[in-house]
Amino acid sequence: MQNLNKYMSFFGVTEENLRELISIALSKGGKYADLFFEHSVINELTLRDGEVNAAGTHIDYGVGIRVVKGEKTGYAYSEITTMPLMRKAALTAAQIAEETTASLQIPAGIKLLQTENLYPIGKAWDDYTIEHKIPHLQNLNSKIFSKDSRTVKVIGKIADSNTLVLFYNSLGEAFTDERPMINVVANCVMEDGKGRSETSGVSRSYRMGFEMLTEELMEEIATELVAKTSFLFEASQPKGGAMPVVMGAGGSGILLHEAVGHAFEADFNRKGTSIFSEMMGEQICNRNINIVDDGTLEGNRGSCNFDDEGIPGQKTYLVKDGILNSYLHDRISAKFYGVSPTGNGRRESFRYMPIPRMRATYMENGNITEEELISQVKKGIYVDNFSNGQVQIGAGDFTFYVKSGYLIEKGKLTQPIKDVNIIGNGPKALEDIVDVANNGRMENATWTCGKGQYVPVSCGMPSILVKKLVVGGGN
Repeated sequence: MQNLNKYMSFFGVTEENLRELISIALSKGGKYADLFFEHSVINELTLRDGEVNAAGTHIDYGVGIRVVKGEKTGYAYSEITTMPLMRKAALTAAQIAEETTASLQIPAGIKLLQTENLYPIGKAWDDYTIEHKIPHLQNLNSKIFSKDSRTVKVIGKIADSNTLVLFYNSLGEAFTDERPMINVVANCVMEDGKGRSETSGVSRSYRMGFEMLTEELMEEIATELVAKTSFLFEASQPKGGAMPVVMGAGGSGILLHEAVGHAFEADFNRKGTSIFSEMMGEQICNRNINIVDDGTLEGNRGSCNFDDEGIPGQKTYLVKDGILNSYLHDRISAKFYGVSPTGNGRRESFRYMPIPRMRATYMENGNITEEELISQVKKGIYVDNFSNGQVQIGAGDFTFYVKSGYLIEKGKLTQPIKDVNIIGNGPKALEDIVDVANNGRMENATWTCGKGQYVPVSCGMPSILVKKLVVGGGN
């Protein structure tokens, strides 16, 4: 309880205050209520034109109060945690209930929820200043320029944050959490002396402390960035059409996230807007396919000790042996379906109510090599570097922009390609996966998922072969 007392002191509340706020929140007939206190410090440092010339710090602080009654949710927040303002917010959230009834009995005492810490901090961010971070950006800049003489511009950024959370609900449950995050981003522009220029970017993101900033990481980012950018000078746009597509390991997981993952979120299914709404327990793809949404990967950007409703982080099989096994649930959808929450109730900040969101979404390994996968394709493309895309949740139709890849001819990678659009339907593409390789890899980039609010996520997959997708290329 020592850590709980520390957090209550930090936010200026007592156990009696917490119970009073919950009582007010339930005073209009609500059946469940929770309090979400949050304090975040975000630091950014940017290098441009060889100099670190921009820095900033943002502090966010407040409490969100939620009341649930059946299908209805009331929500209010305060950026000041004084009791008068928090009482007002609690009463505002309580208005979701129609009738005035005696409030539910709140359990005496506090049940402190505990779990394994998935993101232990080796070196606390509070112990390091801008002066400690600048050399890492300068080192990254030097490494990128030294690897290719065509490099003319580098932009680098280090963004670190640390968030403290105190949660309490009408079940008497509480948890505290310290959530670190570190992003390192690098972009470069190259010119070849013939009037051509190319640009690319690389990023890394983890829930770690200052220990993430190492010589090895800067070398890794610089090497990958220069390779990606220089590759584009040799690439051309292929002819378009419907053809087999091999999606490379790692970054292709963003298509899994967007085109399929959102359709597994329980609120879309509960409302009947997902194509998978009536397919629970049915075989929806090859039996060799297992798709996971996982909140338990140590240090991963999408991981959570607890979600934002007090449910421990856990590993959830969405698809098991090709069969739709589970949706992604928050407390509301879990109650609707009569199942346990899966730890996917997440929110952007205390200003937002939690809704079902992904964490780290990936496909498990198959049992063949990537080379064996590619050898099955007589004519198609290989893609491994996605930039952005659009997805229609209901039907699952998607369009993704592919930065780079290769032609596949007679089972071999041949001509480098770039600037390709991949067009298809998520459920159909899932159904059309012919084979899965054994080279699974997480893409630990700065992926952020938008769904009315933004949360950090990650994704990954092994290489896969999709029987047919529409490739939008040249004539």
